[in-house]
Amino acid sequence: MPMRPAMRFLASAVIAATLCAGSAAQAAGFSCRETPIVQSRALLTPLSEKVAQGRPLAILAIGSSSTEGVGASTKDRTYPARLQALLAKAWPKSRTEIVNAGIGGETAPQTLVRLETALIDRRFDLVIWQVGTNDAVKGGDLDSFRDMLGEGIRLAKRANTPIAILDPQFFPAVRNPEIYRRFVTAVADVARREVVPVFTRYATMREWHDNDAEAFKSALWTDGFHMSDAGYDCLARDMAAALVEMAAPGRPVMAEAR
Repeated sequence: MPMRPAMRFLASAVIAATLCAGSAAQAAGFSCRETPIVQSRALLTPLSEKVAQGRPLAILAIGSSSTEGVGASTKDRTYPARLQALLAKAWPKSRTEIVNAGIGGETAPQTLVRLETALIDRRFDLVIWQVGTNDAVKGGDLDSFRDMLGEGIRLAKRANTPIAILDPQFFPAVRNPEIYRRFVTAVADVARREVVPVFTRYATMREWHDNDAEAFKSALWTDGFHMSDAGYDCLARDMAAALVEMAAPGRPVMAEAR
C-alpha cells in the first residue's frame, strides 16, 4: 500500500528523527516499517488548539493487557509510555502526559465502567480506548459489544473529550479467525457511525506479518499473543505519526480505506 505523503513526511521529520537505529523496534530481524493507520472523518480540533498553543496535554489510555503492557520488559516499554515519549519529541512546547489505565483481561463492559468514572474524575484532552480483543477471544456477544462500544464513545462525547479507538491485535494463533474478524469489523463500523478515529492495529500488524512472518514473531511476546517491546514500540510510532497528523492545526482528517 502506498504511503501517504503526509505520513511519510511526519515519519521522517518528526518521529524517525527522534529515534536512533538499534531501538527496541529492531529485534531479531523485525524492522519497524511505518504503516499508515486508518482514520475516520474526524477532527481532533480541541487537541489541535492545545498543541498550537503549547499547552499541557493529558491523554487517557484505557483498555486491557495491551494497554497495561503485558509482554513489555519494563513499564517504559509499554505502548502508552513509548507514545508519550514520541509525542514529547513531536510537541516539545506541550507537556504531554499519558495516563496508563490498562487492566489485563478486561472486556468492554468492565472497561466501560472505569471509563465513565475516569471521565468524571478528571478532564482529559484525548481518550484512547483499546478494546475488542478479550471480547472476541472469550466469546462475547457481538451485538452487546457494539452497544457498549457505542455507549463508551458517547460517554466521551458528553464529557466533551475527543476519543480514538485502538482495535484488536493480530496474532497468527487466533482460534477462530472468522469470529475474531467480526469484532474487528464491529469496531470499524461503530467508529464510522460515531465519526471517531480508529487506530487499525489488526490491519497494521497483519501487514507486518504478511511482509515477513518469521520476523513478525519478534513483535509478539513469548506467548504468541501479547506484543513484545518491539511490537509496542512500532505500534506507538504509527500511532504517534497519526496523532501528529490529526492534531496539525487546520488539516482535515479524511477517511481512507485499506
